[in-house]
Amino acid sequence: MPTDEGEIALSMQDLREVTAFAAACAEVVLEVFEADQPDDSRPRDAIGAAWEFARGGRRGKSLRDTAWASLKAAKSADTDAAREAARAAMSAAGAAYLHPLAKATQVKHILGAAAHAARAAELAAGGDPAIGAEHVERAGHRATPVVVEVLKRFPAAPGGGGRVGELTRMLDADLRSRNFSAPSPP
Repeated sequence: MPTDEGEIALSMQDLREVTAFAAACAEVVLEVFEADQPDDSRPRDAIGAAWEFARGGRRGKSLRDTAWASLKAAKSADTDAAREAARAAMSAAGAAYLHPLAKATQVKHILGAAAHAARAAELAAGGDPAIGAEHVERAGHRATPVVVEVLKRFPAAPGGGGRVGELTRMLDADLRSRNFSAPSPP
Protein backbone atom coordinates (compact mmCIF):
# COMPACT_ATOMS: atom_id res chain seq x y z
CA MET A 1 0.00 0.00 0.00
CA PRO A 2 1.45 3.40 -0.92
CA THR A 3 2.16 5.93 1.78
CA ASP A 4 0.98 9.53 1.79
CA GLU A 5 4.51 10.55 0.85
CA GLY A 6 4.92 8.10 -2.03
CA GLU A 7 4.48 8.51 -5.72
CA ILE A 8 2.32 6.28 -7.86
CA ALA A 9 3.29 5.19 -11.34
CA LEU A 10 0.86 6.55 -13.92
CA SER A 11 1.27 6.23 -17.66
CA MET A 12 -0.33 8.52 -20.22
CA GLN A 13 -2.53 5.55 -21.19
CA ASP A 14 -3.65 5.23 -17.55
CA LEU A 15 -4.66 8.90 -17.59
CA ARG A 16 -6.50 8.49 -20.89
CA GLU A 17 -8.47 5.49 -19.54
CA VAL A 18 -9.41 7.33 -16.35
CA THR A 19 -10.45 10.38 -18.37
CA ALA A 20 -12.55 8.29 -20.77
CA PHE A 21 -14.31 6.71 -17.79
CA ALA A 22 -14.96 10.14 -16.25
CA ALA A 23 -16.24 11.57 -19.54
CA ALA A 24 -18.61 8.63 -20.05
CA CYS A 25 -19.98 9.10 -16.52
CA ALA A 26 -20.48 12.86 -16.91
CA GLU A 27 -22.03 12.58 -20.33
CA VAL A 28 -25.08 10.69 -19.05
CA VAL A 29 -26.30 13.72 -17.06
CA LEU A 30 -25.33 16.47 -19.48
CA GLU A 31 -28.98 16.82 -20.45
CA VAL A 32 -29.81 17.74 -16.84
CA PHE A 33 -27.62 20.82 -17.14
CA GLU A 34 -28.74 21.62 -20.68
CA ALA A 35 -32.43 21.48 -19.70
CA ASP A 36 -31.66 24.13 -17.08
CA GLN A 37 -29.25 26.22 -19.19
CA PRO A 38 -29.89 25.38 -22.87
CA ASP A 39 -27.66 28.16 -24.21
CA ASP A 40 -24.61 27.31 -22.09
CA SER A 41 -22.18 24.91 -23.77
CA ARG A 42 -19.45 25.01 -21.11
CA PRO A 43 -20.13 21.57 -19.57
CA ARG A 44 -20.48 20.01 -23.04
CA ASP A 45 -17.17 21.63 -24.01
CA ALA A 46 -15.48 20.19 -20.90
CA ILE A 47 -16.72 16.69 -21.71
CA GLY A 48 -15.62 17.16 -25.32
CA ALA A 49 -12.12 18.18 -24.19
CA ALA A 50 -11.99 15.14 -21.91
CA TRP A 51 -12.93 12.84 -24.78
CA GLU A 52 -10.38 14.50 -27.05
CA PHE A 53 -7.61 13.82 -24.53
CA ALA A 54 -8.86 10.28 -23.88
CA ARG A 55 -8.67 9.56 -27.61
CA GLY A 56 -5.06 10.71 -27.92
CA GLY A 57 -5.16 14.51 -27.73
CA ARG A 58 -2.83 16.72 -25.77
CA ARG A 59 -3.14 17.20 -22.03
CA GLY A 60 -3.05 20.96 -22.03
CA LYS A 61 -4.74 24.30 -21.70
CA SER A 62 -8.04 23.24 -23.27
CA LEU A 63 -8.68 20.71 -20.50
CA ARG A 64 -7.92 23.21 -17.76
CA ASP A 65 -9.87 26.04 -19.38
CA THR A 66 -12.97 23.96 -20.06
CA ALA A 67 -12.88 22.46 -16.56
CA TRP A 68 -12.80 25.92 -14.97
CA ALA A 69 -15.51 27.15 -17.34
CA SER A 70 -17.73 24.21 -16.40
CA LEU A 71 -17.23 25.01 -12.72
CA LYS A 72 -18.35 28.59 -13.45
CA ALA A 73 -21.34 27.19 -15.33
CA ALA A 74 -22.25 25.19 -12.22
CA LYS A 75 -22.35 28.41 -10.22
CA SER A 76 -24.73 30.01 -12.72
CA ALA A 77 -27.17 27.08 -12.93
CA ASP A 78 -30.64 27.47 -11.48
CA THR A 79 -31.05 24.02 -9.94
CA ASP A 80 -28.93 21.84 -7.69
CA ALA A 81 -29.22 19.00 -10.20
CA ALA A 82 -27.86 21.19 -13.01
CA ARG A 83 -25.03 22.39 -10.76
CA GLU A 84 -24.01 18.80 -10.04
CA ALA A 85 -24.18 17.89 -13.74
CA ALA A 86 -21.83 20.79 -14.55
CA ARG A 87 -19.50 19.66 -11.75
CA ALA A 88 -19.49 16.19 -13.28
CA ALA A 89 -18.34 17.72 -16.57
CA MET A 90 -15.70 19.75 -14.75
CA SER A 91 -14.48 16.57 -13.06
CA ALA A 92 -14.30 14.77 -16.41
CA ALA A 93 -11.94 17.38 -17.83
CA GLY A 94 -10.00 17.44 -14.56
CA ALA A 95 -9.51 13.66 -14.54
CA ALA A 96 -6.60 14.08 -16.95
CA TYR A 97 -4.76 15.82 -14.11
CA LEU A 98 -4.74 12.88 -11.71
CA HIS A 99 -1.51 13.38 -9.82
CA PRO A 100 0.85 10.49 -9.03
CA LEU A 101 0.64 11.22 -5.30
CA ALA A 102 -0.40 8.51 -2.86
CA LYS A 103 -3.14 10.63 -1.32
CA ALA A 104 -6.77 9.69 -0.87
CA THR A 105 -7.84 13.07 -2.25
CA GLN A 106 -6.57 12.01 -5.69
CA VAL A 107 -9.39 9.45 -5.85
CA LYS A 108 -11.72 12.37 -6.61
CA HIS A 109 -9.93 12.77 -9.97
CA ILE A 110 -10.85 9.19 -10.80
CA LEU A 111 -14.38 8.97 -9.36
CA GLY A 112 -15.53 12.59 -9.05
CA ALA A 113 -17.34 12.77 -12.38
CA ALA A 114 -19.26 9.59 -11.59
CA ALA A 115 -20.20 10.77 -8.09
CA HIS A 116 -21.33 14.23 -9.24
CA ALA A 117 -23.30 12.62 -12.08
CA ALA A 118 -24.99 10.24 -9.64
CA ARG A 119 -25.89 13.16 -7.39
CA ALA A 120 -27.24 15.14 -10.37
CA ALA A 121 -29.48 12.23 -11.35
CA GLU A 122 -30.58 11.77 -7.75
CA LEU A 123 -31.52 15.46 -7.42
CA ALA A 124 -33.27 15.47 -10.81
CA ALA A 125 -35.40 12.61 -9.45
CA GLY A 126 -36.46 14.64 -6.41
CA GLY A 127 -33.55 13.59 -4.20
CA ASP A 128 -34.18 9.84 -4.42
CA PRO A 129 -31.06 8.10 -3.04
CA ALA A 130 -31.97 4.91 -4.92
CA ILE A 131 -31.42 6.78 -8.19
CA GLY A 132 -27.95 7.87 -7.04
CA ALA A 133 -27.13 4.30 -6.05
CA GLU A 134 -28.28 3.06 -9.49
CA HIS A 135 -26.03 5.58 -11.19
CA VAL A 136 -23.10 4.50 -9.04
CA GLU A 137 -23.77 0.89 -10.04
CA ARG A 138 -23.89 1.84 -13.73
CA ALA A 139 -20.67 3.80 -13.36
CA GLY A 140 -19.08 0.70 -11.89
CA HIS A 141 -19.98 -1.20 -15.05
CA ARG A 142 -18.31 1.50 -17.15
CA ALA A 143 -15.01 1.10 -15.32
CA THR A 144 -12.45 -0.82 -17.33
CA PRO A 145 -9.92 -3.11 -15.67
CA VAL A 146 -7.30 -0.37 -16.20
CA VAL A 147 -9.44 2.18 -14.32
CA VAL A 148 -9.89 -0.27 -11.44
CA GLU A 149 -6.18 -1.07 -11.30
CA VAL A 150 -5.29 2.65 -11.32
CA LEU A 151 -7.78 3.28 -8.51
CA LYS A 152 -6.28 0.47 -6.44
CA ARG A 153 -2.88 2.19 -6.55
CA PHE A 154 -4.29 4.98 -4.37
CA PRO A 155 -5.56 4.96 -0.78
CA ALA A 156 -9.33 4.59 -0.34
CA ALA A 157 -11.55 7.63 -0.97
CA PRO A 158 -11.45 10.18 1.84
CA GLY A 159 -14.27 10.83 4.30
CA GLY A 160 -16.47 13.91 4.15
CA GLY A 161 -17.83 15.60 1.06
CA GLY A 162 -21.51 15.27 1.88
CA ARG A 163 -23.65 13.13 -0.38
CA VAL A 164 -21.18 13.37 -3.28
CA GLY A 165 -18.48 12.07 -0.94
CA GLU A 166 -20.75 9.23 0.11
CA LEU A 167 -21.43 8.30 -3.52
CA THR A 168 -17.68 8.46 -4.20
CA ARG A 169 -17.00 6.05 -1.35
CA MET A 170 -19.76 3.69 -2.54
CA LEU A 171 -18.20 3.50 -6.00
CA ASP A 172 -14.69 3.28 -4.56
CA ALA A 173 -15.64 0.29 -2.38
CA ASP A 174 -17.40 -1.42 -5.29
CA LEU A 175 -14.48 -1.03 -7.67
CA ARG A 176 -11.87 -2.06 -5.09
CA SER A 177 -13.79 -5.29 -4.49
CA ARG A 178 -13.30 -6.34 -8.13
CA ASN A 179 -10.63 -8.70 -9.29
CA PHE A 180 -9.67 -8.98 -12.92
CA SER A 181 -7.69 -11.98 -14.03
CA ALA A 182 -4.57 -11.42 -16.02
CA PRO A 183 -4.93 -12.53 -19.63
CA SER A 184 -3.62 -16.00 -20.38
CA PRO A 185 -0.34 -16.13 -22.28
CA PRO A 186 -0.75 -16.89 -26.00
